[in-house]
Amino acid sequence: MDKVLAGYGLKADQCSVKPFGSGLINHTWELRNGGERYILQKVNQNVFREPEAIAWNLEFIDAYLHQQDGAYFFVAPVKTTSGGTMLHIADDGYYRMFPFVKGSHSVDVVEEPKQAYEAAKQFGMFTRKLSGIDVDALKITLPSFHDLVLRYEQFLEALEKGNAERAIEAETVIRALKEHADIVDRFREILKNPDFKRRVTHHDTKISNVLFDEDNKGLCVIDLDTVMPGYFISDVGDMMRTYLCPVSEEEKDFSKIVVREDYYRAIVDGYLGEMQDELTPAEKAHFFYSGLFMIYMQALRFLTDHLNDDRYYGAKYEGHNFIRAQNQLTLLKRLLEKREVLEG
Repeated sequence: MDKVLAGYGLKADQCSVKPFGSGLINHTWELRNGGERYILQKVNQNVFREPEAIAWNLEFIDAYLHQQDGAYFFVAPVKTTSGGTMLHIADDGYYRMFPFVKGSHSVDVVEEPKQAYEAAKQFGMFTRKLSGIDVDALKITLPSFHDLVLRYEQFLEALEKGNAERAIEAETVIRALKEHADIVDRFREILKNPDFKRRVTHHDTKISNVLFDEDNKGLCVIDLDTVMPGYFISDVGDMMRTYLCPVSEEEKDFSKIVVREDYYRAIVDGYLGEMQDELTPAEKAHFFYSGLFMIYMQALRFLTDHLNDDRYYGAKYEGHNFIRAQNQLTLLKRLLEKREVLEG
């Protein structure tokens, strides 16, 4: 840590560092230096194999926003002593530091529609503010992250080459996932549809990636490692997947899995309040589909990992990813049951 602090012109005996937050990917600390507070992170290179791509994207976006809209609140990385936005320590890894936003807080679970609205508004605003940027200049930080066609192919491959005993036990869930393959077919159509625009997309719109002020108004979006070119369905779909249900993907009691209509309306109002004039009619017609897209993809990924002996996500108990897959499949069913009401 001494080398890291020195890279930012700080002295170890003048700083305090302690773990911070509930993030699962990167190591995160709160750093205090006198009266100043910062967030320090070590990039997980098992997930993000090219950290320089993340740094490049943030610099590119920061420069664009300064030129186009200096009033937009964007939390840019603190510069290193050499002027970079990311610090590389040989034989250790990559670090970056952000100023701690005074008066801000984050939440881990959506507890009221107002929070869903504020978060959707912030993610919509982020994409809208960057509507004029050269999206193709952005680096891909996670290749094929939300490629549903690929995820379905990986699922089929796991059926063929994965754990045969687990496949037999999961036969009912496998059949159900295959019955919803029309969601994949629709995504293939989207990829060929010129009315679907590739935009600057966050790709990880859980509620903890929004900062709120003391009045619980949205301040800005954070954790921009997954920002890259994509489709709006990724951001809207991930909000639906994580905001609509009062329980998470870890819940084993599937009777608790419900879709809350007021939270859906909050996402619609918040996101379209910013993106109404940006989205094409074809895109707006796929707003509900966004939820199907993300929930189905996550169900596929959990079951695929279960069939592959939990190589990607790991498992805290026997059948962990099988439970998660069933959880997400149940959420998909609950959302489909409300289709007429929510699209009406």
